[in-house]
Amino acid sequence: MTEEILINVTPREARVGVVENGMLQEVHIERSGHRGYVGNIYCGRVKRVMPGMQAAFVDIGLERSAFLHAADMAHPALNSEPIDGVDAAPASVPSITELVHEGQRVIVQVIKDPIGSKGARLSTHLSIPSRYLVLLPDSATLGVSVRIEGEAERERLRGLLAGLVEGSKFGLIARTNAEGLERDALAEDVAYVTRVWQVVAEAIARAQPGQRVYEEPALPLRVLRDLMHDDIEKVRVDSRETFERTLDFARQFMPELAERVEHYPGERPIFDLYGVEDEIQKALRKEVPLKSGGYLVIDQTEAMTTIDVNTGAYLGARNLEETAFRTNLEAAQAAARQLRLRNLGGIIIIDFIDMHDDEHKRQVLRTLEKALARDHAKTTVYEMSPLGLVEMTRKRTTESLARQLCEPCPACSGRGILKTAETVGYEIFREITRAVRQFEAEKLLVLASPRVVTRMLEEESAAVVELEAFIGKSIRFQPEEQYGQEQFDVVLL
Repeated sequence: MTEEILINVTPREARVGVVENGMLQEVHIERSGHRGYVGNIYCGRVKRVMPGMQAAFVDIGLERSAFLHAADMAHPALNSEPIDGVDAAPASVPSITELVHEGQRVIVQVIKDPIGSKGARLSTHLSIPSRYLVLLPDSATLGVSVRIEGEAERERLRGLLAGLVEGSKFGLIARTNAEGLERDALAEDVAYVTRVWQVVAEAIARAQPGQRVYEEPALPLRVLRDLMHDDIEKVRVDSRETFERTLDFARQFMPELAERVEHYPGERPIFDLYGVEDEIQKALRKEVPLKSGGYLVIDQTEAMTTIDVNTGAYLGARNLEETAFRTNLEAAQAAARQLRLRNLGGIIIIDFIDMHDDEHKRQVLRTLEKALARDHAKTTVYEMSPLGLVEMTRKRTTESLARQLCEPCPACSGRGILKTAETVGYEIFREITRAVRQFEAEKLLVLASPRVVTRMLEEESAAVVELEAFIGKSIRFQPEEQYGQEQFDVVLL
């Protein structure tokens, strides 16, 4: 499998595309006016304590107060794990009123960006990530990424970490990139991340509420730190300035991979060359066509995301069961890619086509799980229900692609549907009847969209004549180009 990272930079925006075997798998976008907050550390002040929610709202200098739950707070009962990489499950979480009070100064880290109408989510469990490790300054925990599955390798890394933290008061987590590394490489990373923490600790000591004391690097550098690994064939950057910065970063922290960072000087935009622009546009549509002729319909709502699988024009199998099975197999892979590409998170329901064969159901579920294995976000998949529904969750810390790039339609206010011209016409009739009963007028003028006016003067002309006779007044219609289909005004003259 060949993987490439494409970095497109303009003065106000940076975009990153992760391409596997020529197909776009992930898109990351950062705009200068809307940089994400995840990973940033702030000095905050508790504005309000909510015992019923076991949470507090904290002012960290953002537009909306951020949310801090009791379970996300460091305290002795939750921070006494032995150095064995196994998190000790606390018996219970203390009351929020025992942990903070209004007006208190707290040092917090953003773990989830503001999404929709919700403020950022915070934690007092601070962490500083580097290329191979995550430093836990207030914890004695040693851990290894769950993506490193070999038990022998996990034990080896845990042993190396124990040696590196000996005599120190911080903990470490080995990231996926640490797999197979020797002690020297990890020691260099520990030296770097402890230097970063020393600077942060000094900033914390003098910080006032509302101040940021640590900021995550810009998107191109974060991508190199988090996504660069041996399977990445090339990193292509179309900005000379950003290329030099990323190359310096790579030489400092991943010298063995630095030669894979290239400047793209081509005249044709890099995202056009790789078809990324087209894929981004497709990722904003509800329907996703499958090669077999079937298709997915993806709906993102506030509560959950639903994915409906349809056979469409696919009639290639010998019987209905086989058709459903083959379509579902393809749909499982396509759905996993779309979740990653669109950055969809929270509760996700996939409505597969009904299958009766239990083995077919197991194979579809295994195909979905295998396709999700390459996703950097944590996913949990549950068994298929008798109705053919698969419930799953995907962790998301930032807005979905659609919500980053789009806003609700001003015509339908995000409903996705408009009242028909016929429905609006009957609303106009009712409004006219209501108006003439309340106010005196010789005649009436109706302002509406051209489509509604056309229908009223053509298909509803008889009804208009009847209404004029009923109210004893003349009605004139005037088309207004700037009016939406549902908008109209009745003016008394």
